[in-house]
Amino acid sequence: MADATEIDDRQMKISVVTAVYRAENTITQAIKSVASQTYPNVEHVVVDGASPDGTLDAIRAHQTENMVVSSEPDNGIYDALNKGIMQASGEVIGIVHSDDFLAHPQVLERVAKAFCDPSVDAVYGDLDYVSKDNTSRIIRHWRAGAYERRKLSLGWMPPHPTLFLRRRVFEAHGLYDTSYRIAADYDAVLRYFGSGGIKAVYLPEVLVKMRVGGESNKSLRKIWQKTQEDYRALRQNGVGGLGALTVKNLSKAPQFLKKSTAVH
Repeated sequence: MADATEIDDRQMKISVVTAVYRAENTITQAIKSVASQTYPNVEHVVVDGASPDGTLDAIRAHQTENMVVSSEPDNGIYDALNKGIMQASGEVIGIVHSDDFLAHPQVLERVAKAFCDPSVDAVYGDLDYVSKDNTSRIIRHWRAGAYERRKLSLGWMPPHPTLFLRRRVFEAHGLYDTSYRIAADYDAVLRYFGSGGIKAVYLPEVLVKMRVGGESNKSLRKIWQKTQEDYRALRQNGVGGLGALTVKNLSKAPQFLKKSTAVH
């Protein structure tokens, strides 16, 4: 594994994409978590959906020279993410949602080290769900574990907010399918990992902190919609059906009992 100096010499750019709408209270922490990274070659692409509140003002107030900022109406979060990915110029692309933040300043340095192997297509790690009002309080810990293709049919997926992909993965398998309103990330994961040709590296540490209360869990209607979309993604990608969906949902229960181990 190459050291940090070798990574710097290669100058592999990592692009972080953030789609944001009406998040004036959280976007600053997301931006600062990217700006504080010790890895030197980072591009932060922020796509605002023409927020009517103070979101854009907050972005501008903390804008750095390595940020690319746009603000225009979009057709939802996945449309915005697609716009950001298309704007990104990095060899490696990851996502930090506007309610999330990178767990510590060395996250991208460790991701870059894993990508020093040119055969690696994807790098991911663990995820902490934290309280919306107190981000030091962990509600749920998602330990991803190593990737095996067979796990997909058992409902496994890497935590999407921790997933970094080489540009060639998007070029080969496409961007987010915007016909999904809630589960386009799950569909994309099944499409990328289900192809069987992807080489993934698991980093056994928390890479991202995510506030609880996301779009997919806001109401029973949203939960039902996500369940339907998850099932559609499983069937569309030929991975599984009701069995995989059931195991996927049941596998979340132990995450509320686990405690994450900080690695810095």
